[in-house]
Amino acid sequence: MAKTTGAADSALPETDETPAGKGRATPSRKEQEAARRRPLVPADRKEAAKADRAKAAEQREKARIGMLNGDERYLPARDKGPQRKYARDYVDARFSAGELLIPLVVIVIVTSFLPQSIAEIVILAVWAFFVLVVIDSLVLSFLLLRRLRAKFGADKVERGLRWYAITRAAQFRPLRAPKPQVKLGQWPS
Repeated sequence: MAKTTGAADSALPETDETPAGKGRATPSRKEQEAARRRPLVPADRKEAAKADRAKAAEQREKARIGMLNGDERYLPARDKGPQRKYARDYVDARFSAGELLIPLVVIVIVTSFLPQSIAEIVILAVWAFFVLVVIDSLVLSFLLLRRLRAKFGADKVERGLRWYAITRAAQFRPLRAPKPQVKLGQWPS
C-alpha cells in the first residue's frame, strides 16, 4: 500500500487479501536436527554393503554396455571424439589382413608339433604374412590420413590417429571394443 498523509486516510481499515504466515508453524531447531540426523553406520551393515556392491555392479555393467555400443559418455579417453569415431568406422568398413593374426598364431602353435620341415615352411609363410600386414597397415594409414584431412581439415587432424587405426585393424573383428558400428563396405561419410 502507498503511504499517504492525512487524518481521513488513517481511519480506513486495511483490507489485505493475502493470508498471514506460511500456513504452518516453523519447526524448532531440535526438530530440524532430528529430521536430518541419520546413523553413521546402518542397522544391518552386511545388507548395506551387499546393496552397495549390487549398485556398483549395475553401474559398471551399464558403463560396459555403453562403451561396447560406442556411447560417447562411456568411452575411455583414447576412444572419444569425432575423429576417433571416424577412424573406427573407416577401419571397421574395410577388411584388414591384421584381423587374421590371432587365427594365424593358433596355426603356428599347432604346427610346432609337426615335423621340423613342415614347421619351417609355416614359419616362412608367417613371415610373409607379417610383411603383408605391415604393407596393409601402411596403406590403411595413408588412406585414412587423406580422408581425415579432407573431412576435418589438414591442420585439424589429431596426433596418433593412424596408430590408433592400425592397432584396431590388427584386432580380430569380434573382439574389438567398442564394437564395430558399421558393416564391411559401409564407409563413413
